[in-house]
Amino acid sequence: MTTKRTFWFLFLVCIITLLPFIGLYDYNTKGEPRESIVSYSILETGNWILSRNNGGEMAYKPPFFHWCVAAVSYVWGSVTEATSRFPSVVALVAMIMSGFCFFTRRKDVRTSLVTAIICLTCFELHRAGMNCRVDMVLTALTCGALYMLYRWYEQGQKGIPLIAILLMSAGTMTKGPVGALIPCICMGAFLLMKKQNFFRAFFTMIGFSLLSFILPAFWYYAAWQQGGQEFYDLMMEENIGRMTNTMSYNSCVEPWWFNFLTLLYGFLPFTLLLLFSLFSMKGARIGKCESNIKTTWKKFTNWLFSLKDVDLFSLVCAVVIVGFYCIPQSKRSVYLMPAYPFIAYFIARFMIWLADNRKKSLSMYGWVLCTISVILLLLTVALKMHLVPETLFGHSEQNIRTIHNLEDINGFIVWASIAVVVLSCFYWIRRKGSPWGDLVGVLFLVLALNVGLDGAWKPAALNAKSMKSVAAEIDQYAPESKGTLYEYIEGSVTALGDPVHFFEINFYLQHPNRLGNFYKERPQSGFLLIKQDEYARHKAEFESWGYKMNTVHETSQNVWGTPLCIVKFQK
Repeated sequence: MTTKRTFWFLFLVCIITLLPFIGLYDYNTKGEPRESIVSYSILETGNWILSRNNGGEMAYKPPFFHWCVAAVSYVWGSVTEATSRFPSVVALVAMIMSGFCFFTRRKDVRTSLVTAIICLTCFELHRAGMNCRVDMVLTALTCGALYMLYRWYEQGQKGIPLIAILLMSAGTMTKGPVGALIPCICMGAFLLMKKQNFFRAFFTMIGFSLLSFILPAFWYYAAWQQGGQEFYDLMMEENIGRMTNTMSYNSCVEPWWFNFLTLLYGFLPFTLLLLFSLFSMKGARIGKCESNIKTTWKKFTNWLFSLKDVDLFSLVCAVVIVGFYCIPQSKRSVYLMPAYPFIAYFIARFMIWLADNRKKSLSMYGWVLCTISVILLLLTVALKMHLVPETLFGHSEQNIRTIHNLEDINGFIVWASIAVVVLSCFYWIRRKGSPWGDLVGVLFLVLALNVGLDGAWKPAALNAKSMKSVAAEIDQYAPESKGTLYEYIEGSVTALGDPVHFFEINFYLQHPNRLGNFYKERPQSGFLLIKQDEYARHKAEFESWGYKMNTVHETSQNVWGTPLCIVKFQK
């Protein structure tokens, strides 16, 4: 295919394998409803600068992502799972397509296409691209800025890369200064690797960073006017404290090697290919190991500086981003996502090399993927025939609900997704014997597995974790017409920062964002939502505050391991 046809083919694949599935499953973690409630509050209050949510909290991140969700939801008519995830899907597709164009112009179409498919289907990027979280939008903006800075380099470093500046500004408005710092640090390191003057490279990147902070500065000032010292303290802790390890509370504290562990599972299922490739490397001539460290270092540096510009740039970006996020104590797998397209580029080149030189390992990997697909298909048949015991995954309520949900899967999208998996297995078994037949077959199997998971199996499993039914139960016994609903969570009261809330319940109530903060507000009357064990511990304390407490209902489904009590209270 020509470059233009491949571009549109890839775009169509992205749309078909992402968009139909973003609204099939409910929120099932605290992260997604936490972000979507911010967008709901923006539309509800009309405050696009610093709206309050979840009992009066400020958002912990700048609002660009929330603006995107609010804009999509305004057009749609309401904030839903699909509208809240739509900006992440757009960001993932934009990152894939821009990466395809970037590498096609500097390498070749097949390497760019394989790179794009890896980005579309690897676990971390695919998951983030279908979530209502800020990280995928930040990743797309960061990668876009890096591509534009590289273009500026290719054009002789003349003028100001305005598009890169705007993308970094949007990145800063998505998750703080890191949206501008990462692209500039990567580009600065690349310029130094190209043996450019240190001071020129340093001050140029500092200048680009400062330019990208101009637009966000207007929002920060407006938000500070509304939030005052509380906003200032929150932004300093989230942006400075997180990087300098001076936060008042522990947030995702992990050792340095955690980042490399997340890369291994983040690139699944392609990391499995590395395992199978080891078998084909046996007996291959790798070369003699040098005992002289100086000679070895010289050979390494000669190899490094002999790389083509696009290869060196990709390597620098991958190493700098991963290394940068090894510094702070706070580590999460999504922080590394801007490095994924550049790492995927090298994985794609390795897969093409295997297809040309070590076909056996690629074939073994394909058969494993095909076997996994067949097992999932057979398990689906067994579930539909009620041959699987409901305690297969354990005796917990959630595991039993998962089995029942899988037994009940139905609908056009479900069976169409399963049909794609069946077709991929037939294609693999009947593929042509050429090396490219194996590579195309493997990519098709991975794409099909993603479609099957997103369209059939994942929604059934994740919906078993949802609190949507709990929220409906709460609405029944504590309707808004009979009193305001408040929450009390022991961990939030004692937390130094980032307090926990009933985020999912707050979203799925008939009127979202109606949960108040009982501890802070000390209202005269209303309903209290509290865990059963915490109510037993604190009931006497509440009564000492002058409240009369009467339990109205206990939820039939456990939340965080225990039922929730709905308590009617009055002073």
